Amino acid sequence: MGDFERARTHMVDNQLRTNDVTDHGILDAMASVPRERFVPASRRSIAYSDSDIPLSVGDTQRYLMKPHVFAKLIQLAKIGPDDVVLCVGCASGYSVAVLAELAGSVVGLEATADATAAASDLLVDLGIENAAVVDGDLVTGAASEGPYDVIVIDGAIEHLPDALTAQMKDGGRLVAIEGVGGAGVARLYVRSGEAVSGRFAFNATAHVLPGYQAAKEFVF
Repeated sequence: MGDFERARTHMVDNQLRTNDVTDHGILDAMASVPRERFVPASRRSIAYSDSDIPLSVGDTQRYLMKPHVFAKLIQLAKIGPDDVVLCVGCASGYSVAVLAELAGSVVGLEATADATAAASDLLVDLGIENAAVVDGDLVTGAASEGPYDVIVIDGAIEHLPDALTAQMKDGGRLVAIEGVGGAGVARLYVRSGEAVSGRFAFNATAHVLPGYQAAKEFVF
């Protein structure tokens, strides 16, 4: 067993299982996807640490979400083998690679053509055939590829845009971390007809995606 394979096993056993991740599909997926391939070479030694790992995506600073937070978030969505999934802000593509192990098809969304090409090349290199990464505005989503059974927002948000909830199928689920720092919580949204309702799931923190910051209010 190589060092990275051993690190993946430790991640699953010591970070996921101990944080109430019980879905065997998710455990198996995160035990098999080479997380180290999705981080800069200088940070591969910490690819499996229980931390948000800095990434450079275009000219913005982005992060690979803590393993157990990401795992709990996608477990919340209850992804099935026939589901069509949109992953918003997929950065280097790790989240798309994991979701591709669980869903029928996955669309990753990134903000620039360069980031899209880099993530796409890596998915192809890993032989992942049921996923694609497209470029577009992270706030408006990828309506042309939808509607979706599941939408995963790969980062924190301070507001949930109507453009994204409009891309959910009837019965579709959207999962996201809302809020900043210690105020962050994971929420599950479900569409039923024209209505979308949300509920609290667990406390969580992640870095806010570009475009999802709350508008600053003028203070007298």
